[in-house]
Amino acid sequence: MVSMKDLAKICGVSVATVSKALNDYSDVGEDTKRRIREAAEAAGYLPNTVARAAKMNRSWNLGILYADEAQSGLTHDYFSPVLDSFRRQAENKGYDITFMNKHVADQRMSYYEYCRFRQVDGVLIACTDFYNADVQALIRSEVPVVTLDHVFDNRIAVVSDNGKGMAALVNYVCSMGHTKIAYIHGADSSVTRSRKGGFYRSLAAHGIEIPDTYIREADYRDVAAARAITQELLDMPDPPTCIFYPDDYAAIGGMRAIREKGWRIPDDVSVVGYDGIPIDRVLRPRLTTIHQATARIGKTAAEQLIGLIEKPKTMPVEHILIEGTLMEGESVKKIG
Repeated sequence: MVSMKDLAKICGVSVATVSKALNDYSDVGEDTKRRIREAAEAAGYLPNTVARAAKMNRSWNLGILYADEAQSGLTHDYFSPVLDSFRRQAENKGYDITFMNKHVADQRMSYYEYCRFRQVDGVLIACTDFYNADVQALIRSEVPVVTLDHVFDNRIAVVSDNGKGMAALVNYVCSMGHTKIAYIHGADSSVTRSRKGGFYRSLAAHGIEIPDTYIREADYRDVAAARAITQELLDMPDPPTCIFYPDDYAAIGGMRAIREKGWRIPDDVSVVGYDGIPIDRVLRPRLTTIHQATARIGKTAAEQLIGLIEKPKTMPVEHILIEGTLMEGESVKKIG
């Protein structure tokens, strides 16, 4: 088995330099780090993780609290690429990932107890009921925590800029001449509130008022609900010319309802989604939507959590906004 001493001879450096390079110490140059890491990989070097953990008082294990109410698991079109990016960045820094739950064998425990039982170094709270008592207790604890798309005053948060994304969609639709705009928003959450705020502020900036009957609610990713509400909107005496959906997946249900009525998209009614998921590439017409920077969100969350673990005294408590990108598809008609 290759040792640090062997690597030191191969690279022509001291054992201490090899150790520092493999543990990403700042007093070793990047070129030297890269050379040593490449040599370690080529030689099949495996670090003694038990010794490393004991020496640094860490488990090199990160917890992910992910409790998707829609039970889509890791097939979720938004969270799946975010968590994959988080995992890749964490692994690049030498950390393993554990998905957290409240059950170990036949014992039920709180999220905080689970953290202590598994000895995780920190936790990413990615999708859950942030107002749950167990989640709140974890937030108040000493465990390093980063939240995703939800803000607590005393914790680092990485947040998709939903308000700006919605504003970009509204501005685009208004530039295409639409004033009768309906919005099927998601269930109440910080994400929904941010998007609704961006929606109403942007309409006001364009001097547009819409009736309350144009505003409806459906759960995120609920194709059936989006379909039913779309049918109701289209049957109104004065239907909207454009319908916003809570996400691209729900928009599929809306597009189905429009076609079932015998209407065409976008000739008879325009539609927009949100998220920019891969299925948008095969939808016809191509959906106008906001593409969320999922890779950047996940990578940033990992960087923040690892920084909080490794440099707790220097990491500021900040709320980092990640902007998305407007994708102009073919689902919005220019009118007027």
